[in-house]
Formats: sequence, structure tokens, C-alpha cells
Amino acid sequence: MSFALTILGSSGALPAYGRFPTSQYLTIQNRHFLIDCGEGAQMQLMKYQLPIHKINHIFISHLHGDHYLGLMGLLFSMHLQKRVNDLHLYAQKGLDEIILLQLKYSKSALSYTIRFHVFEPEQQAILFEDDAVTVTTIPLAHKLPCAGFLFREKDKLFKLDKQKLLPDMKLQHLALLKTGADVFDDSGNLLYRNSEFTLPPTPAYSYAYCSDTAWNEKIVDQLKHVNLLYHEATFMEEERDKAIETKHSTTLDAAHIALQANVGKLLIGHFSARYRELEPLLAEAQTKFANTALAIEGITFELPA
Repeated sequence: MSFALTILGSSGALPAYGRFPTSQYLTIQNRHFLIDCGEGAQMQLMKYQLPIHKINHIFISHLHGDHYLGLMGLLFSMHLQKRVNDLHLYAQKGLDEIILLQLKYSKSALSYTIRFHVFEPEQQAILFEDDAVTVTTIPLAHKLPCAGFLFREKDKLFKLDKQKLLPDMKLQHLALLKTGADVFDDSGNLLYRNSEFTLPPTPAYSYAYCSDTAWNEKIVDQLKHVNLLYHEATFMEEERDKAIETKHSTTLDAAHIALQANVGKLLIGHFSARYRELEPLLAEAQTKFANTALAIEGITFELPA
């Protein structure tokens, strides 16, 4: 699976009805990301047979406990299993102090190095970038400073049409064709026209994770046309007053954001413990945005769908 999201936890502040606090596992082109790490995240990783030691980047949206209290257990398990690779941890100021304090008083020295990357949640910033993926913060509106994360693939290479390749083509010619360029000789004469030897590249996909937030139209422009959007929907619309009080969203808030941003698919989660059954929340969101799904434990969403 080149681009796949597995839900580890879908509950709000309290675990309820078999639902765990927020955590998600995302793979993009053999890169493995953990997004938030609520209580029990490592148990869920084991339950769904996800490779813990391939996780090299963990993104924490904010410092409410239901989004990071599973982290220390996971970090210690990685140590006990002799991890050696660096682990990159992206969070706002404070989480580094929390972790280092626990290590100090347990007199623990991890077998690997944690690289802390502190970000300002109120600002859009690129947190991670390599040759295939960028990860950018999405400023949100919550009781504590909070940020979501936008994962976006870079444009991919053209595919070579093997049936049309010629025996005398050189490796450097093939490499140029894959970039979308035509190939010329030293005198500027056209050797190979790109369109004659390649197939269109696989589309680049995107995933936006909007953690805890009140209704916030400011994020719409950043979310325009993403393929997959997760947006919290803690309450149904009849509890709008509670959503406003706690700076959370309703199902219709999430649906309106998805509609305005013209996203491909909406996932809703972070459900209040007051709801045993989730189908009413899904049905309500679908009245405004039909292509909505519940982001519940164990489900994997792949792109392309």
C-alpha cells in the first residue's frame, strides 16, 4: 500500500465502548508516520500488526492528554526492543520537558536518540520534507494551542512505456524521460520525445489531519482539494452549545469544512463518550457531505480509494 491510513483510536477525551483515544498510523511510499498517540496506542499497533520500529516520525497535535498519554509507553517499548534508529518527534514546546522529566526520574537512558522538533501551532510551517513528501502544520482553534498536519506527496516521475523503449537508449536518457523532459543530443537535436516513450505519472495524493478544533473557516484554503480529510466531530448538531463551550466541532462543522474545501473524502472521529452508537453522527454529516466515513479503530483507508 503506497498511501494508507489506519485508525488506532477514535474516541474523545475518554475511552468508551471499545474506542481508544486518538491515534493514527499513516504510510506514504514506505515512510511510516504516527499521528497523535493517545493511551493504548502501542496496544493498537500490535493488535493490527503494524510495524512499530518502522515509525521514524511522530506528530503530536497538542498537549491534551488524550493525544499524547500513550507516548511514554511506546517510547519505552521501542527501547526495550533495542531500537537504534533516531526517532523524530514533532510537537509544541512542553512535550520535550514532559518526556525528559520522566526519563530523569526513572533513571532511564534510551537505546536510541529522540530528535525533538518544536513548532508554533499558530503558524503554518513545513515540519518534514524529503524527496517524496512534505508535512505542514494546519493552525487550529482549540482551548490549548493546537495544530493539524497536512501530508502531501510531491509530483511523481513519469512511467517508462517498456513496450516502446529502444535497445540503444542510455540510462541517462531514461532518467531524463522519467522527469518529463525530452532528450536532445549535444548539438541540440531531438533524440527522444517524452510523450512517445512514457506514460503519465501516478497522481500525487494528500491527507489532512484536523485534530481538536472549533469551527474554523480559516483552514479551508489550506485544505482545498485534498484527497482525504480527517476532521474531528466530537458532537452532533443538537450539542452545538457544548461544542462551542469546549472548542470542538459538530458533525455538520466537519461536513461544511469538507464541502467548502472540495475534498475527496471526509473522515470524522474524536467522538464524545455520550454516543454509544455512531451511525447517527455519520448520517448527520452525510446530509451535508455524502462521501463521509467513520474513522474508527482498525479501518484502513487507502489512496486511491
